[in-house]
Amino acid sequence: MSRPIRKRRTIITAVPNPTLRDVAEAAGVHAATASRALNPETRRLVNAETARRVLKAAESLGYQPNPIARSLKTAKSRTIGLVIPDLTNPLFPPIVRGIEDVLGPAGYSALIVNTDHDPAREEALVASLRSRQVEGLIIATARLDHPLLRELHQQGVPMVLVNRRTENVDVPCVTPDDAAGVAMAVKHLAGLGHTRIAHLAGPTSTSTGVVRANAFRTALHEHGLDDDPSLIVACEYWTEEAGARALRHLLDSGADPSAIVAGNDLIALGCYDVFAERRISCPRDMSVVGFNDMPFLDKLRPPLTTIAVPHHQVGVEAARMLLELFEESARPARSVLLPLSLVVRGSTARPSRR
Repeated sequence: MSRPIRKRRTIITAVPNPTLRDVAEAAGVHAATASRALNPETRRLVNAETARRVLKAAESLGYQPNPIARSLKTAKSRTIGLVIPDLTNPLFPPIVRGIEDVLGPAGYSALIVNTDHDPAREEALVASLRSRQVEGLIIATARLDHPLLRELHQQGVPMVLVNRRTENVDVPCVTPDDAAGVAMAVKHLAGLGHTRIAHLAGPTSTSTGVVRANAFRTALHEHGLDDDPSLIVACEYWTEEAGARALRHLLDSGADPSAIVAGNDLIALGCYDVFAERRISCPRDMSVVGFNDMPFLDKLRPPLTTIAVPHHQVGVEAARMLLELFEESARPARSVLLPLSLVVRGSTARPSRR
């Protein structure tokens, strides 16, 4: 009676700190073949079955490629630097996620730094990123006076701007259509019957704050509303506390708006703080519109009417544009302007008779 033939199984024993040579021996291939199979850029040069065997061996051994060694060999780090002004601002996580969703499949990863709106800190962090051989930068800071940006451009550093445009430096950028968003907010309030609409603007040191403030005044003229300078107050920062201070200043000055267009959602949240302090009923006494549609606004009382920005798509487009620069560094800089939408909730209503 013949015995059944049993297939031989290769048993891979885990080793401490496995090397590329260990993976190659476990898979039964040359080290150079294992290296090509483990690199997403060169995997296509290896037979599919061989590549699967190498990847399985690497996983079983717990092998982790050494990115520093690879970058020394290929002169590419497969990393990009992501410069964020304030990681506590809820608009940035979905932008970061969009960037990572594009970079990951392309074999890249992001090193994220937080500048806290400090030019000196930003310069030091960008220098640190470049010392780590990042291949390019995605920059989300939006200062009007930005000498570091000009310097990086002159040095030929591939970079893409997020949430801002610049006239002085020919750099690709991805921005929401801020002017159209502010116009939608003013049109909504004017349609409800508001005639005295205030604007709590973002900082005048940022391109976003200036663009939205200019768009607000333009929208007032388009609807035949009074462009009263006393109804526009610039906030020091894009924060809830700055928004509250700005609204207190506006009310203490004697201005009597029936509605507010806030520079962003955090500034609008500052308005809610002042409403509670001064027993102002929203929207009965005063309506407010935010900008960005950050998470959980529908949980506020009342839920905040706001302009929705496709933040994830902002990140996706920025990452795509940077990868395009890697492929063709001499291509002309282009800008992408993403459409926005108005999300009407409970913080806006027709003005009461006062």
